[in-house]
Amino acid sequence: MHNKPLFSAGTAILLGAACGATPARATDWLQFGYDTAHSGFNRAETGYSTAGNKILYHYVLPAGSDTADSAPVYLGNVATSSGTKNVLFILTNNGTFLALDADSATLNVLWSHRPTGGGTTTAGFGSGAIDPDLLHVYAYGFDGKIHKYQVADGTEVTTGGWPEISTLKPDVEKGAAGLSIATAHDATTHLYSVTDGYVGDHNDYQGHLTAINLATGAQNVFNSECSDKTIHFCKMGTTGCTIGTNDCASTQNGIWGRPGAIYDDGTDRVFITTGNGPFNANTSGLNWGDSVLALNPDGTGSGGGMPVDSYTPTTFQNLQNTDADLGSESIAIVPPPPGMALQYQHIAVQTGKDGCVRLINLADLSGQGAPAKTGGELDAKDLVAATLHCATGADGPEIKPQPAVWVNPADSSSWIYVTSYSDGSAAYKIALDGSGKPSLAKQWPAGSTLAPSGSSPVIANGTMYYMSGNHLVALDAVTGASRSAGSTWASTSFSSQHWESPIIVNGRLYLFNDASPSELWVFQLDGEFKGGFE
Repeated sequence: MHNKPLFSAGTAILLGAACGATPARATDWLQFGYDTAHSGFNRAETGYSTAGNKILYHYVLPAGSDTADSAPVYLGNVATSSGTKNVLFILTNNGTFLALDADSATLNVLWSHRPTGGGTTTAGFGSGAIDPDLLHVYAYGFDGKIHKYQVADGTEVTTGGWPEISTLKPDVEKGAAGLSIATAHDATTHLYSVTDGYVGDHNDYQGHLTAINLATGAQNVFNSECSDKTIHFCKMGTTGCTIGTNDCASTQNGIWGRPGAIYDDGTDRVFITTGNGPFNANTSGLNWGDSVLALNPDGTGSGGGMPVDSYTPTTFQNLQNTDADLGSESIAIVPPPPGMALQYQHIAVQTGKDGCVRLINLADLSGQGAPAKTGGELDAKDLVAATLHCATGADGPEIKPQPAVWVNPADSSSWIYVTSYSDGSAAYKIALDGSGKPSLAKQWPAGSTLAPSGSSPVIANGTMYYMSGNHLVALDAVTGASRSAGSTWASTSFSSQHWESPIIVNGRLYLFNDASPSELWVFQLDGEFKGGFE
C-alpha cells in the first residue's frame, strides 16, 4: 500500500529518525527526469553538497544482468512480501528489469524479469516508468513490447492488451529513450514510447511514437517517416512486408532523446524530436527528419500525415549530411519568468549534436502558424561560440544528455543547464527584451573552460549534479562554483559513464556506472526535506 503525504516536514523528520535505516520520504522519482516535463528538478529536496556528505554504499548488480546504461526510477512505501520497501527499478542492456531494495547496503533483488525476443543488442538505455496508480511499473523488453508489472512482487499483467507492442522489428528498432507518462487536459493518461536505431544508423528503422491509453489499452502510432501510415511498420524482407503498404522506403529519423516524448501541460500537446534522416515535409512530403513535432496527447496528428505543428531548422540538410542529430535530446520545457509577453508563455529549449542551443515557442513552433515550415526559433546560441554551428548545421560539440531546467526561488528566473560529452557544461538564463520577448543569456561554463561532462544533470536546492567521466560533480546552480570540493565523495572514482544519469530523491543520490555488470552507487546528502511526507 502506498500512502499519500500526511505529516508536516518537521514531524516527518522526527519519525524518520525514530524509524532508523529507512529514511523519511518526501517524494518519488516516477520517470526519467523526475516529473512529466522531465525537468530534472526535484523541488522536494533541500540536501546539498558539503564535506559532510559521504558514500553510503555501493555494490555490483547480479552476474549476468549486464550494464545499466540508463537512469533508475524510484517508488517508496511499496508493500512487499518482505516488508515495506523503498524500491529502485532499473533496466539493463540485456533486457533485465530489476527491482532493488533502495535502502539495503548490500544487493537485495526484490524481483526481476528478462523478456526474451528478437532484440539483438542494447535495449537498456530506456528508463522504466511508474504508473500514477503507484501499483504498476512499465519497462521495455527484447520482444519489442512494453511490459506491465506489479511493483510489489513483479507479477506481469497480461490482460487489457498487455504487453503492448512498441515495435515489430526489435532487432533494428531500439527503445533507447525512457518511457513517459502524462495526464492530458481531458483527464486521459497515456504512456509514451519512442524508437530509434542501433549504433551506426544501419538497417530498416524508423522513429515513431506509440501512445497507449492506460485506461483502455488502446494505442495510436505516429511515424516520423511515411507519416500518413499510423501503424507499426514491419521489417523489410519478412513475409508479407511490402514497402508502401506496411513498411516505409525511407529510414532513420530516430527519436533519441533520453526522456523520449515530452508532454507540455501548457499547450496540451506531446512533443517528439527526430534525429538525422530525410526531411521533405516543406515540399509536400511525409518525412520529418531533424524536426520537433507537436502531436495531440493521444499521439495523433492533424490528419493526412501532418503533425499538429512542427519546427525544423533551416540547416536540416547539413544536419542529416553530418549526422548532427537534432533529436539527440528531447525538448526541455522552460517555465515563463515574470514579465514574459503573452505570446511566449510556452517555450522550450532544443539542443542537438551540432552544439546549438535553440529556444522555440511551443505554441507556434516555426512562428508561421502551421507545420511543415522551416526556421522560426526565438533564439539560437552555440555552446562553444567559436564553432558557429547554429548557422551551418555542422556536427559538434555534441550535446546528447537531456538538459535540466530550474526556477531560481530568489527571483523566479528560469535557468537551463546543458551538458555535452566532450565540451562541458553551461547554464543559460532566460532574458527578456523591452517587449517581453525571451532569449538565452549564458551565465557560466563549468570553470574557466568547458570541462568534460556527460550525464543528464539533476537539480535540487540550488545545486546541479552530474556525472563527469568517472566522477560525480556538484555545482552551484547560480555561479557554477563547485559545491563538491571538500566532500568525502569528491575524489571518488567509479567505472566510466556512458548514458547513465543520477537521480536525487529523499536526501540520497543514486547512480549506476558503466561496468558490466554495473555497480549501484548511493551518496548521502545533508540538509532536510521540505514539503509533505507520509
